[in-house]
Amino acid sequence: MQTPTPTESSATKPLIATLSITASAQSYFNALRKQYFPAERNYLDAHLTLFHALPNEPWIREDLQKICNNQKRLAATVHGVMSLGGGTAFKIISPELTILHQNLQNNWLEHMTNQDRQKRNFHITIQNKVEPAEAKKLQAALLQEFKSFDITIDGIQLWRYHNGPWQYLTKYDFEKREASDTP
Repeated sequence: MQTPTPTESSATKPLIATLSITASAQSYFNALRKQYFPAERNYLDAHLTLFHALPNEPWIREDLQKICNNQKRLAATVHGVMSLGGGTAFKIISPELTILHQNLQNNWLEHMTNQDRQKRNFHITIQNKVEPAEAKKLQAALLQEFKSFDITIDGIQLWRYHNGPWQYLTKYDFEKREASDTP
């Protein structure tokens, strides 16, 4: 992902929290995104968003560090191919992730945007902003050979939003444990 040069106004830009997945799964989704996402709009790696716009406050970072220090890696299932209308994504299912998300929402509710207050439909987008017919064609092709598989979520990444590109800030690792990861 591109990292823009920080400016003095960076401190006012919202933070984006994504979930870090193991390297093999990340490579798999990045390759699909590179292949199917319109190149002129593809300035981000594949990502699994936890929150879209958190306040850029020190307590967000402190809370994430505390939570991640005690959080075991999460097992998740890439459950299916889903339509985004003008795009395609993979649906991600993890009861443990849903609980983590709800706990963070409850802690930060008064500071969240309406979008981040919603129930999260976890997914990884590999195609977006294309004609619906093109998206349906890709979905049909992916579904022909799709078999659900497990991935491991191993932390939370924090980014600063820059009206398009994101600036990587840091990663908070979850406590280590064995989990399957076979895309």
